[in-house]
Amino acid sequence: MSEPVEFAVWAPLPGRVRLQVDGTVHDMRRDDGGWWRAEVEAGAETDYGYLLDDRENPRPDPRSRRQPDGVHGLSRRFDPSAYEWHDGAWTGRPLAGGVVYELHVGTFTPEGTLDAAVEKLGHLVDLGVDFVELLPVNAFNGTHNWGYDGVAWYAVQETYGGPAAYQRFVDACHRRGLGVIQDVVYNHLGPSGNYLPEFFPIFTDGGANTWGNSINLSGPDSDQVRRYVIDNALMWLRDMHVDGLRLDAVHALVDERATHVLEELAQEVDTLSVAVGRPLTLIAESDLNDPRMVTPRVAGGLGLTAQWSDDFHHALHATLTGESQGYYGDFAEAGLAGLAKTLTGAFFHDGAWSSFRRRHHGRPVDTALLPGWKFLAYLQDHDQVGNRAVGDRISASVSPGLLAVGATLVLTSPFTPMLFMGEEWGAGTPWQFFTSHPEPELGKATAEGRIGEFAEHGWDADVVPDPQDPETFTRSKLDWSEPEREPHRHLLDVHRTLLALRRTEPDLVDPDLSAVAVTWDDGDRWLVVHRGSLRVVANLAAEPREIDLDSEVGDVVFATGEQPSLDGSTVTLPAESAAVLSTR
Repeated sequence: MSEPVEFAVWAPLPGRVRLQVDGTVHDMRRDDGGWWRAEVEAGAETDYGYLLDDRENPRPDPRSRRQPDGVHGLSRRFDPSAYEWHDGAWTGRPLAGGVVYELHVGTFTPEGTLDAAVEKLGHLVDLGVDFVELLPVNAFNGTHNWGYDGVAWYAVQETYGGPAAYQRFVDACHRRGLGVIQDVVYNHLGPSGNYLPEFFPIFTDGGANTWGNSINLSGPDSDQVRRYVIDNALMWLRDMHVDGLRLDAVHALVDERATHVLEELAQEVDTLSVAVGRPLTLIAESDLNDPRMVTPRVAGGLGLTAQWSDDFHHALHATLTGESQGYYGDFAEAGLAGLAKTLTGAFFHDGAWSSFRRRHHGRPVDTALLPGWKFLAYLQDHDQVGNRAVGDRISASVSPGLLAVGATLVLTSPFTPMLFMGEEWGAGTPWQFFTSHPEPELGKATAEGRIGEFAEHGWDADVVPDPQDPETFTRSKLDWSEPEREPHRHLLDVHRTLLALRRTEPDLVDPDLSAVAVTWDDGDRWLVVHRGSLRVVANLAAEPREIDLDSEVGDVVFATGEQPSLDGSTVTLPAESAAVLSTR
């Protein structure tokens, strides 16, 4: 059934814009702000597109909510309010005290769809996490990739199920008590299917970052570009009922205005949070090590909710694996002192010299002002696994015992813990860099660039997976039979038990960084983290270690394996194990 519909598009660059609806072309009117409008009869799922100047092929809507025929095809109308939600009892939850679980829709299940992911939510509830963080789902060209090459920011990838499936997924999460965080990319666009530059100046002149041209956030005509970014963020939170956003690589958002786009976004999200009556979270991925990112606006910060701490990851990874190449160098050289520094201050490079960057880097965290939960801590994430040459997880490098030690240090830290899908059982499947560019030249260039990059660092070209090979994608899917057998079953139990402890032991979720103390011995390879009345004791050595604590030990609250022996204030910990102890 058709009804009068106003179509509107911001397109200050072309001199003429026409609307194509169901094969019929209509003229559009331009206002002084560069918006073009036309009111025509259209059905609820009408296909449409825009003809710019004298082009014969219609372009998809920059704010398209659905691309059923891919990012080069026509847009299709989608009404997000048509969905009948069942999450009326969901009041959201704050990030503080929560645990995040990062997953990629395409490799989380064999089917690789949002509806299939719903069938695995029981596993996440049983595991004990609080938030599901989805890698980017906005529409990209091809059938599968990591999601960071999206070009239709407002549409959900059709191979995942499209926007209707996305709403079903969020609804299902909420009914099971799980919040949803969506990873969004506002620092660049993918290489195929990006028609935005034909409509408006999406890119800044002469600016570029690691992934392409920089987004025009402060140049001429940037008001509406910023609006395009912020409106997209609000769409996920409002129309899709999402509880938070993970903002990709915000250090690549070049903004010279007095009010940074991130501060403007945080202000509007706070306003929306009041309107919808539930907490809304913004988590930054930032390479800056700048605590002002999460400092409240009243204290001169940008006011984001939280940020990732790659330094914690690097320190823990180097400790467990002994790796020292690249950016692991400083952390390996620092030894357990480096891990202790991140456990008490979130950042290792807090104004300190960074040999990888060949300069001083970062700024100290004011532990009296910022609680630990404002920093996400993790042993693995999609970047730290997928950007390795062969996409190998840490489970391929260290023993099950050390995996359990790593899990203990993450899940008892003063930070917000995050797990990467499959980490909870020490998944043996890799998570590799995969693409599906339909254009042969782009696919060839991507594969050659990836393989060549690692060949320059000494890797055999035959070992580095071809990202365009469909088998690279297939290999990266989780094997859901693994949790049924050892050693995966035991590691899964370790994670479940630790996550349950966070709900019964208040000291383990105390975010006061100034109250955390760490003692260690590099020679004997042990570490003790003071968490209130609890002591988290880790033995990283291949032999048992006798450790003298500052207080008499009460009980063993948790152990990763064989029980430690206690004698007054002395604990003897088995090799490659960890324990949580109470003190008297």
